[in-house]
Amino acid sequence: MIIKRDFYLNKLISKKHNGLIKVITGVRRCGKSFLLFNLFKTYLLEEGIDRKHIIEIAFDSFENKRYQDPYVLMPYLKEQFTDNEMYYVLLDEVQLLEEFESVLNSLIRMENVDVYVTGSNARFLSKDVITEFRGRGDEVHMYPLSFSEFMSVYPSSKQDGWNEYMLYGGLPLVLRFQTPEEKIQFLKSLFEETYISDIVGRHKIRNRAELEDLLNILSSGIGSLTNPSKLSATFKSVKQKTISKTTIGNYINYLCDSFLIDRAIRYDIKGRKYIDTPAKYYFTDMGLRNARLNFRQLEETHTMENIIFNELKIRGFNVDVGVIVQNTTDSTGSRIRKQLEIDFVCNKGSKRFYIQSAYAIPDHAKMEQEQRSLMLTGDGFKKIIITKETPAPYYNDDGVLVMSVFDFLLDPNSLEQ
Repeated sequence: MIIKRDFYLNKLISKKHNGLIKVITGVRRCGKSFLLFNLFKTYLLEEGIDRKHIIEIAFDSFENKRYQDPYVLMPYLKEQFTDNEMYYVLLDEVQLLEEFESVLNSLIRMENVDVYVTGSNARFLSKDVITEFRGRGDEVHMYPLSFSEFMSVYPSSKQDGWNEYMLYGGLPLVLRFQTPEEKIQFLKSLFEETYISDIVGRHKIRNRAELEDLLNILSSGIGSLTNPSKLSATFKSVKQKTISKTTIGNYINYLCDSFLIDRAIRYDIKGRKYIDTPAKYYFTDMGLRNARLNFRQLEETHTMENIIFNELKIRGFNVDVGVIVQNTTDSTGSRIRKQLEIDFVCNKGSKRFYIQSAYAIPDHAKMEQEQRSLMLTGDGFKKIIITKETPAPYYNDDGVLVMSVFDFLLDPNSLEQ
């Protein structure tokens, strides 16, 4: 089964010959190697590039183990460069290459060499790309399959696909398994044996049980406001464990760095400032989140919100949680200060969208409730409510665009309607 990942392929194509190291990052098993060695290589061949000018090395393959030594790799590569035409060097799991920073920096100094690499998120994170290459790295961050990509190969209805996607997520390998038992076993094993082991090994965590307990708490509370202080209190009251907020903050940063979870910070819309704490946390893949909870707590409302957040990130938006402070008076004339929330404040360049995720809007009262905060932003940016079921996108009398989650996810231009 070949799943087209045109969104990421086009990103790679747009970065050709830019003199930088193209670095594909993302959570393990999201399809980085397939993008590089299959989709991008196929594109190059179709463009008429000679096979001899495409050099690919997967450093985690036994037959390529000798090339992990830079003093073996560099002479080999130079032997392949037999003319002045452009050569495309595709390197997978490049963190296994000793002194890989020096090797890659040497390669991009050659005028006829274009370099593309992938790295394991255990030792090759976004911040490492910035640090190690000092401006010479150009990152393409990859996510698991979006719902649109998932449906491009799913053989049944979009409702059946939605049910499957909510439960097992979008890691491409999951689609190879036929039975629920196989998918569950794969996801649980992957989480335990790969993701957690990566984080524990990279950061030399001595108490793995603490990290796993934190993962369970975050998994149960996707989309809920929390912070290290609150989580520390939860450990003390529920787990009868004392873990400092500093340690919890470090664990959360490790989980974010490994691309397992993502953070949405609160933004005071009228005050135009960020509120550092509390924040919301979402899982990059719902299958991994559900595997963490043994496929319990499958609330569609929170799952839908998480999937919307991921889609917005895939589309390149900076996504915050909107806060609007409203000052009112009660029946006695006393002043009341309320904080209203907008699920997502989405910014990209000069564009901004305000988005509410509302599973169902059965009546006018619910519509009023969902759009109350949207009506108080005091600006003219587009306001959108995404529901589970809406026959077709429409603007209501207050100028709010209402659409179904399917219209949003399956149309890459849905926000521009």
